[in-house]
Amino acid sequence: MGQPAAQWIGVDWGTTNLRAYLVDQSGSLIAELESDKGMGNLKSGEFEGALIELIGPWLAEDETVKVFACGMVGARQGWTEAKYCPVPCSPLQGPEFTRVATADPRIEVFILPGLSQASPADVMRGEETQVAGFLASEPDFSGVVCLPGTHTKWVDVNAGVIGEFHTFITGELFSLLAQHSILRHSLSEDGEDFSAFKTAAREAARHPEKMVLELFGLRAASLLGDSNPDIARSKLSGMIIGHEIGVARKFWAGKTIAIIGASKLVSLYQAALSVEGAKSQTVDTKFATLAGLAIAARSIGAAA
Repeated sequence: MGQPAAQWIGVDWGTTNLRAYLVDQSGSLIAELESDKGMGNLKSGEFEGALIELIGPWLAEDETVKVFACGMVGARQGWTEAKYCPVPCSPLQGPEFTRVATADPRIEVFILPGLSQASPADVMRGEETQVAGFLASEPDFSGVVCLPGTHTKWVDVNAGVIGEFHTFITGELFSLLAQHSILRHSLSEDGEDFSAFKTAAREAARHPEKMVLELFGLRAASLLGDSNPDIARSKLSGMIIGHEIGVARKFWAGKTIAIIGASKLVSLYQAALSVEGAKSQTVDTKFATLAGLAIAARSIGAAA
């Protein structure tokens, strides 16, 4: 049986995960569901089925519910390639949403536009929704928004307008080195040493040019019995995030900083920034995403 009184469904559809949020008539969250059917795990033609499989219990046979989706679902390899809004612009105020043709009459799907930058060339999908949601609660914010993840974004915001943004493939780089390089033999699976992380992050932020030179030292130290796997893993994380902080210094130095992301990653970035004397505020990812999706829903009259 479908769940009545759902005004709309919000979907955060990334490369690895699919998250759905059921929202009631008052705009409150009723329920949420998650699956591993991210864009990277699906072939063309499988997207609608993956969505229905997840949100099916929320749908009623005699109702059509609007679904607003952000993220990599709108990529070229996604369900349907959505438009980009070129910066400078206000997030979610650019090109219209991309409506997706569906076989199931119970859903009407709209994919939110991403953002593009001509020089230096850059794109984002999903993060613009989180920035828009954050700005809805902080309309006077001017500074830089950091969104750590597989591909971390640094977004410059002034008076509600995104002027420029920059992407660092920090998360992907860590994964590649930790899982597929010679360093994997010296690292634990998930152990951590926060002190080792901060020390490595500080050194990498102050001397980012040395990171590539010093990476093999993690392997050498373990071979010589001078390191344990937990410390080595934390040092690698600190080196890579610290390198990003150092290179990105020209984007965040002297500015107000907000960090939107998963709690563990946020704490690492906040610590790496703090050792460089930078203060930052943190924003819950789900809060920002839902607030951004709500803006999309309101823009076409699907939400109050």
